[in-house]
Amino acid sequence: MARDLYETLGVSRGAGAEEIKKAYRKLARRHHPDANPGDKDAEERFKEVQNAYDILSDSEKRKQYDMFGAGGPQMGGAGPGGVRFEQFDLGDLGGFGDVFSNLFGGGGRASSRPMRGGDIEATLNLSFEDSLRGAETRVPVEVDASCATCGGSGAKQGTSPKTCPQCGGRGVVAESQGPFAISHPCPRCRGAGMIIEKPCPTCRGSGQVRRTKQYKVKIPAGVKDGTRIRLKGKGEPGMNGGPPGDLFVVTRVAPSPLYERRGADLVVEVPVTYPEAALGATVEVPTPEGTISLKIPPGSESGKLLRVRGHGAPKLKGSGRGDLLARVRVTVPKKLNKAEKDALEQLKSVSRENPRERLVR
Repeated sequence: MARDLYETLGVSRGAGAEEIKKAYRKLARRHHPDANPGDKDAEERFKEVQNAYDILSDSEKRKQYDMFGAGGPQMGGAGPGGVRFEQFDLGDLGGFGDVFSNLFGGGGRASSRPMRGGDIEATLNLSFEDSLRGAETRVPVEVDASCATCGGSGAKQGTSPKTCPQCGGRGVVAESQGPFAISHPCPRCRGAGMIIEKPCPTCRGSGQVRRTKQYKVKIPAGVKDGTRIRLKGKGEPGMNGGPPGDLFVVTRVAPSPLYERRGADLVVEVPVTYPEAALGATVEVPTPEGTISLKIPPGSESGKLLRVRGHGAPKLKGSGRGDLLARVRVTVPKKLNKAEKDALEQLKSVSRENPRERLVR
């Protein structure tokens, strides 16, 4: 049974055209025969990915596929060797022709309109303190770059790619079967439309190499774990003069030993003694901006939250800061000296409180 085309590209049935294109480009690069010389499994997988994109990138063919599956009236069935259509030309596939030629150096009749580069994502680890005060750092990112040795042609210095004589540069060949034609990648150029007789030793014929670039990124004060910061134009380079994609920096913030974060509010635990909780007291409490004095009201129970406005984390949207929520925790001494014990015994003898009164029926 033919594999589901959405599953082949790893996208949902509701995926948009840009998501489908992005998934195709990623898989095509990974499984292209030039990147996997001699690997038959990779070649078959590349054909499957190409077939899936052929249909899902075309609104009419995708509609037919969604309604009738691979055996629909315009599909003719799908298989690892190619997708059956009525006679078509690679240059008529629009977006597919652009992506195919840009990725693999295809020439001939494929469109060469500018294409935007892909977006990339990088992770940045931050301490809790840096997430509150902000930071400026550099992020290393791996991106595709034109091979400096061959100038991006994929051919060894002193040589150049040549138009494939078998497909005439179209990248596909067709075999007639009754009223339909089965189109599949050209076996000579493996769908590239061009052949490289002497590949560049640096990029092995791909025309591109992976390089690490350092980008300066300003982290705003108040970022949370998972905040995405966009650096426009710092993604993968565009093709045929198209604009580059964007870089998204995702922050990973280490937990704090002092604070629990609730949006822009910070919760801090404040231990107090029983006399302080019963009689009230003024205690010192840490905040991101320094220590402040906090008044504990008389009769405060363990777990009570006291709000200190404007002493939380900076707000990412808008101005100002969140609040500091001081959670009172009444401590019980594990060991008592004689004076403490006598004082508590005296308190016990005069105390009128019975916390278990409601348990007695």
